[in-house]
Amino acid sequence: MTGPFRPKRIDIIGIATASGASVRGCGMGPEALRVAGLAEALIDLDHEVADYGDLRRSQPEVSTNPSSTRLPEVRKADVLDLAARTSDAGFAILQAGNTPVFLGGDHSIAIGTVSAVARHCATTGRPVHVLWIDAHADYNTPVTSPTGNLHGMPLALLCGEPEFDESFKGDWLGRIEPRNVTIFGARSVDRDERRLVQARGVDVVDMRRLDQLGIVAAMQKVIDKAKIAGAHLHVSFDVDSLDPSVAPGGGTLVPGGLTYREAHLMMEMIHDSGVMGSLDVVELNPFLDEGGKSATVLVDLVASLFGRSIMGEEPGPMEFVTGEEG
Repeated sequence: MTGPFRPKRIDIIGIATASGASVRGCGMGPEALRVAGLAEALIDLDHEVADYGDLRRSQPEVSTNPSSTRLPEVRKADVLDLAARTSDAGFAILQAGNTPVFLGGDHSIAIGTVSAVARHCATTGRPVHVLWIDAHADYNTPVTSPTGNLHGMPLALLCGEPEFDESFKGDWLGRIEPRNVTIFGARSVDRDERRLVQARGVDVVDMRRLDQLGIVAAMQKVIDKAKIAGAHLHVSFDVDSLDPSVAPGGGTLVPGGLTYREAHLMMEMIHDSGVMGSLDVVELNPFLDEGGKSATVLVDLVASLFGRSIMGEEPGPMEFVTGEEG
């Protein structure tokens, strides 16, 4: 039986971009999570941690146009450039036997992060399961999207929807099976998006279903499915999955989200199951946060995911390694 999750080393890498979103600010998310003590929280849990800094646009431009109003093709080029580099960086981390924690940035970073996991698992023969904890399904395509923002499209691209042109493809792009994706905590899904996820067999655990089943039963189903398949579980956590009263620091907040305790219980269950192999933390916008409230909550949740508990053992000291993005 799989036991609690204990990584060889946790490798932190930021993807500092808001190019996939319509609201500026989440490119500052990785640094806000560091300031809130993410690495220190993991070290306190007796983990070895390396921080590889942030990936950014290779040639940042000086312009009077903010990222949210730059030409869509320029923003798309930013997203795809970072996706390719994130995929390669994450693949290298996983191949070395370490556990990547990707800090966003908007949710378009998952194009690269999940690709890294899919490429790695193709070399090991393990299936990839994705737990997408989000108020939104992020399964739009360039045809169905009402906004054109790429942070609403990563799952559709990764699951192989045909409406993405050749510019979205490359050796860096990985693929996942829609039936191995669980969207957890959804409460804002577009009409055409809803039709797509239903047609493809994506499991959507919306807030009504969570209220009916309870958080334990709903999460246990996800865990059992991954365990039975012997899968690598990639957890992609969007701050807007939480209720805005818990975490106000996001650009696309929707009322009626997860409570503080529900979110911690989910993380504790995932840790105890031992099935998680990689993590995204995305859409934190420090500009919209209230005195670091959301960043602090997210650090606490990541700590629960990596073993913090009410009656945990007293940890010992571990080394903190500072790396550089290659």
